[in-house]
Amino acid sequence: MYEVQQLIAGVWGAGGEAGRLTVLDPADGTPVSQVPIATEAEVEAAVKAARSASLRWARTAPAERAAALHRAADAIEAEADRLAEMETAEMGRPLGAARGGVEAGVSTLRQYAELGPLQGGRALAGETDAIDLMVPQPRGVVAVITPWNDPVAVSCGLLGAALVTGNTVVYKPSERSPASGWLLARLLDEYLPSGVLTLLTGDGRVGAALAGQEVDVVAHVGSTATGRSIAAACARSSAKALLENGGSDPLIVDEGVDLRWAGQQAALGAFANAGQLCVSVERIYVLRSVEATFLNALVQRAEALRIGPGRDPLTEFGPLVDRRHRDQVHQRVLAAVADGARILTGGTVPEGPGSFYPPTVLAGCTDQMAVMREETFGPVAPVMAVDSFDEALSRASYSPYGLAATVLTSSMSHAQQAWRELPVGTVKVNSVFGGAPGGAAQPRRGSGQGFGYGPELLGELTATKAVHIGAPGGENGHW
Repeated sequence: MYEVQQLIAGVWGAGGEAGRLTVLDPADGTPVSQVPIATEAEVEAAVKAARSASLRWARTAPAERAAALHRAADAIEAEADRLAEMETAEMGRPLGAARGGVEAGVSTLRQYAELGPLQGGRALAGETDAIDLMVPQPRGVVAVITPWNDPVAVSCGLLGAALVTGNTVVYKPSERSPASGWLLARLLDEYLPSGVLTLLTGDGRVGAALAGQEVDVVAHVGSTATGRSIAAACARSSAKALLENGGSDPLIVDEGVDLRWAGQQAALGAFANAGQLCVSVERIYVLRSVEATFLNALVQRAEALRIGPGRDPLTEFGPLVDRRHRDQVHQRVLAAVADGARILTGGTVPEGPGSFYPPTVLAGCTDQMAVMREETFGPVAPVMAVDSFDEALSRASYSPYGLAATVLTSSMSHAQQAWRELPVGTVKVNSVFGGAPGGAAQPRRGSGQGFGYGPELLGELTATKAVHIGAPGGENGHW
């Protein structure tokens, strides 16, 4: 069992007076890790310690900060197998995918280590005897609150960008995957000055207490409900809220595409990580003329997925994070069936240990069903037939979320129309995942605000200061 510790004011093992949480393996229900719960006093002390270290870290040369991140990235890469095993044990992700998440995190750290020292301001054309500059500076203390579904990759992005720009960080990983956050923090802390990084652990109450502190930025990836609570807390404290929250990402299947390929793409988007990704395919709109063939291909791929514990190298599809979440997903499916949807495969709670739930395909869905309106965050592919591509775009756009969308089409005019009209941060044509390194987007509506990735994230975590330097006045009006 992993014994997770907190890091406060440079001291490992500090705090935890509010008790401990036990995380269970979602594959078999056995204990995986024990986690201290921070008290409100410990949260306050952690933020004060981060504040006291902030000026020293801000004064550190950008190249020196970047070198520390490079060394930490090397150490994380050396522990990639251990980190992946922790992630699989706590949230069930197949081991190969977990290892891929760690590798993505290492690449992101290195990306920010390279980009950080290159971040610059600009000189302005002012008076001839003066100097005018616009200079980016660290914001101060950044609270980083991360999710359980891709814990290492997401954390590396936010931590790397915040640290390389000269901010101190108070890091709170999800209570569902705290061990990977703890090991990640240990590896980073080894190469950082004391107090620059703080680790707090515990449940949502700890995250809420942290968001309510006098920090300068709260960077959060997670549910929309939590994001809105954080935004409200930031409005009270004047901290900046940087949010990537829930999504109900649509997939449109146009006429003229290879429908077997389209079914495979839809299955990948809906069932990767057991549907527990912020950019999972949550609702599918297919042209009525190709619906039957597409559904057959989707069901065939869903039923072919190898289900099992994430630690089994043959597993393609692991359990959901816990039984509470499984119950929520199953209730969403049952509600859709009660409203007229048809289960083509899956949709039953299996017997036995763990929190497994099968890949599920629903046909005959409508806009009124919660499974088509809300984020299910599970392995459910609800399908709705439409009569035209324009109708598909219209229905896909009708959502309280605005994270991402995918369009499968052989028509360049439809591809162009889709990326222009869909009100989301990211549009993917003919690929449910993928994109160039460094790509960044701004989510819309209930999916958040601000850049969460790419070089633009560095700008989110710095504040620009205007500087005017004039010559001394009087008889000695020169330098």
